[in-house]
Amino acid sequence: MVAVTDGLADVERVEAKDEVTWARSGHPFAALAGDLLEVRLQEPVARAALRTPDTSASARGEGWVRFAPASLDRYAADRARAWIESAWRHAAS
Repeated sequence: MVAVTDGLADVERVEAKDEVTWARSGHPFAALAGDLLEVRLQEPVARAALRTPDTSASARGEGWVRFAPASLDRYAADRARAWIESAWRHAAS
């Protein structure tokens, strides 16, 4: 999942003890702690994401979705990539 952000422009990466957070223009849009990904999505996208497997609302606040797949198969990886890219686009607005 980390490789997804490598190809995105204007991304700030902040590493803390057990977590990596990515921001764009000072706005955090994704965080990874172990196998747990959290992304900040636009409300319609977040609502749809929450209807997919291995997701739940994040304690980070409105629009944030937790994604903790039991296994990172190609479908889970595709969802993670799409959500990270969507969150990155949304962070610029």
